[in-house]
Amino acid sequence: MHLAEILDMRNDIGGGVSIGLTRRCPLSCAHCSTRSTMESEEAPAEIFTRFVGTFRRDDRPEILALSGGEALLRPDLVQALASTARKVGTRTSVLSGLFFARADRIPPPILRAVDAVDHFSTSFDVFHEPEVPRDRLFRTLGAIMDRGVDVSLHLVGQGADDPWLGTFIGDVRRRFGDAVPMVVNALAPFGRARDWLAPLEGEGADTAAANPCAMAAWPVVGFDGTVSACGNDDVFDRRPPHLLLGHAATDGWPTIRARTERSALLRAIRLFGPRATARRLGQGCDGYCAACMALDANAATDLSALMDRPATRVLERGVQALLRGGGGEAFLRRHGIPRFAGLSQLGRPA
Repeated sequence: MHLAEILDMRNDIGGGVSIGLTRRCPLSCAHCSTRSTMESEEAPAEIFTRFVGTFRRDDRPEILALSGGEALLRPDLVQALASTARKVGTRTSVLSGLFFARADRIPPPILRAVDAVDHFSTSFDVFHEPEVPRDRLFRTLGAIMDRGVDVSLHLVGQGADDPWLGTFIGDVRRRFGDAVPMVVNALAPFGRARDWLAPLEGEGADTAAANPCAMAAWPVVGFDGTVSACGNDDVFDRRPPHLLLGHAATDGWPTIRARTERSALLRAIRLFGPRATARRLGQGCDGYCAACMALDANAATDLSALMDRPATRVLERGVQALLRGGGGEAFLRRHGIPRFAGLSQLGRPA
């Protein structure tokens, strides 16, 4: 499964679900959005196996995206979830920091997990490189590609002109040609980076324009099983009730999907964006994500009448069609560094 296939579905409401299998990680990257350590939280595997076990052939996400912390600290769980999902037609991707690349060979349990998934992604950036040397990354990525698994790189840079990004992307192209697609995002002040990185320029600006948020399209299962409408790490730390969808230990996929689709608040965020939604409710809107998390818990009730209007539903369908029609590359132009959005299409089958 090529990276572009995953990104093309990123605007589909309920098209995928992300699961953070653990908050633990053996690396100590200075910008880690989850502030992971080897002592961080980790929920019992049964919570996640139960949830994925509720997927049905006629009611399932197309994509199961596994991450952490470091998901491959639990290789047997990755293998089990991918195998269960495949039985009903759901395809699985896993994102890893490649901690195991520092060893001379890939451990057999991790190889079994890699073989079980449909796509393997690794994150890498200037903060990651001291933990996993570039040559080890390339060697391990090549070994995984030799097993017939589709791969991609998820990079983070300090803007479009970041010299590290330019050099690294050039090295990838020289080593792998067009075989490795890439997602390139901008460094943001979350997690450990919040301690030393200035807030994003313009994040606090009070603009009036509608700006739909596709991040509310795929539910996210957190490290403890809590299900949120968004993967922003601040959501799991602050737990705003209007963004919580349930818990993987008690709710199944059909319930979570229905809540994702039907919530008037989430529909408004996907249609108007958090700032415009807050403004419609007469609430403050200092920052894009901040406005979303600060929405009043009663907002869903207040928005129901607006979102149930026939004209609103027509507009909703039209905006959704436009977002889907743009595909994964357009998604990255909005949510990544636009200059590099085309790298996501490298190696895409005709």
